[in-house]
Amino acid sequence: MKSPPPNRLNTRAAGIVAAAVMLSRVLGLARELIFAGLFGAGWGMDAFLTAFRAPNLLRDLFAEGALSTAFVTVFSQRIAKESDQSAWQLASKMMSLTTLFMTFLSLLGVLFAPELIALLAPGFSTQKVVLTILLTRMMYPFILLVSLAALVMGMLNAKNIFTAPALASSFFNLGSILGGVCFGWYLDPHFGERALSGLALGTLLGGLLQLLVQLPSLSKVGFRFSFDFQWVDPGVKQVLLLMLPAVIAASAVQINVMVNSIFASYLGDGAVSWLSYAFRLMQLPLGVFGVAIATVTLPLVSKIAALGDFIEFRATLSRALRLAIFLTLPSAVGLMTLAYPIIALIYERGKFHASDTLQTSMALQCYALGLVSYSCIKVLSPAFYALNHRWTPMMASFFSIALNLFFNWIFIFKLHLGHRGLALSTALAATANMSLLYIFMIRFVGSLHFHELISTVWRTLLATVPMVSLIIVALPWLAHFQEKAFTLKFLALLVTILVALGLFVCSCMLLHIEAVDDLFSMFKKRLKD
Repeated sequence: MKSPPPNRLNTRAAGIVAAAVMLSRVLGLARELIFAGLFGAGWGMDAFLTAFRAPNLLRDLFAEGALSTAFVTVFSQRIAKESDQSAWQLASKMMSLTTLFMTFLSLLGVLFAPELIALLAPGFSTQKVVLTILLTRMMYPFILLVSLAALVMGMLNAKNIFTAPALASSFFNLGSILGGVCFGWYLDPHFGERALSGLALGTLLGGLLQLLVQLPSLSKVGFRFSFDFQWVDPGVKQVLLLMLPAVIAASAVQINVMVNSIFASYLGDGAVSWLSYAFRLMQLPLGVFGVAIATVTLPLVSKIAALGDFIEFRATLSRALRLAIFLTLPSAVGLMTLAYPIIALIYERGKFHASDTLQTSMALQCYALGLVSYSCIKVLSPAFYALNHRWTPMMASFFSIALNLFFNWIFIFKLHLGHRGLALSTALAATANMSLLYIFMIRFVGSLHFHELISTVWRTLLATVPMVSLIIVALPWLAHFQEKAFTLKFLALLVTILVALGLFVCSCMLLHIEAVDDLFSMFKKRLKD
């Protein structure tokens, strides 16, 4: 098999990552399905989700957000400009620093859990607060495990190894499911309040598996870890300087989700859970497409920027954006039109009732409005660090967070849209964030093949028209299966999605959308191999 050109966006690697992330997201949905069936969308699940949000936010801020982006940028540049040995030395220094810092941060989280929950959920009742504090203290060491896992993932991606790190999050979900259910059953066979502590232990087990499963691949590429506390190093300094603005820039969406949960805590039982379940579904196409493309693009643009080839930089980034738009735009349309039957199929069982399905589907429709923007942010934001314009994404994120707060206030207290308004404000803020990033990127590197980008947008939108028409016609038919067995509901929804997808692909071929040719070429090469 011929290797792809070193400075070209590897669509095959993106496909591998997308498939691995798809598996992870499916397992994530399975986890949510199981937990929803066992605990519903009541006050106990509100407490667990809020408790997990604290370390999970730090994961996005430090581990899979700022730390990962900054480290991959500097590590890739070390490989391009110096040598593998220099890059490995930097990796040992960063892993040593991360271990000490995240251990300290975990201890702070355990110690100050009451103050943290008072900030995250000021509207919770006393009983709910006590349970949330307990679960927070149990799960806080999770941030140490996933931070180390993110560093390992970054090293492997920079060495063009994508499969093992992409599969790592699947092991997190497996550990969370198996550990959570087993520990929960052991603590309370009836899965009452005590069983939630089992879910917390399962989360820690999942984080440990996410780290351990990547270590064999890291050993094969030549890394040998040793504690190195000589942190007076230009590479360490560069990573830390990149991290400072990236702490906010890479995780504006998660910060907005956290802000939403604060507002949702005033909306009564269920609102936090409805938003969380909806956001989980929205993350499926975001992870499969947006994150996959960004994962492959970041090491590549970092190396290209280090070599000063800005013509190739623009071409690579533009192609990544067009591919992200092409893949996530029909996904967003599909989620908006099929929200109710999808959520009914996945969640509606046990303690999760039809009323919960309705409320969650409304949140999902609003979140989906920002799906394309979320995916473009994943591609655009890290590219600024490759150009050493680290403050620009941070300022765009500041604006996004402020805008989200403003929209929350308007939609909740003035328009009384409830939890739907919180999801809508997140989508609008993400769109504003993406628009600013695109404008600033043009100022720094010049045109990103604007005409090709606009052509991809309008032709992809046009290609969704037959798909949407079919779904609208099929909705009454799908409603007929709501009271049927799970297998019948699943088959009816699957047939609808497959036929709609087929219409979309045929429309794309008639409209000669470039991304379709890329994907078909990737599959043809895969079959030949």
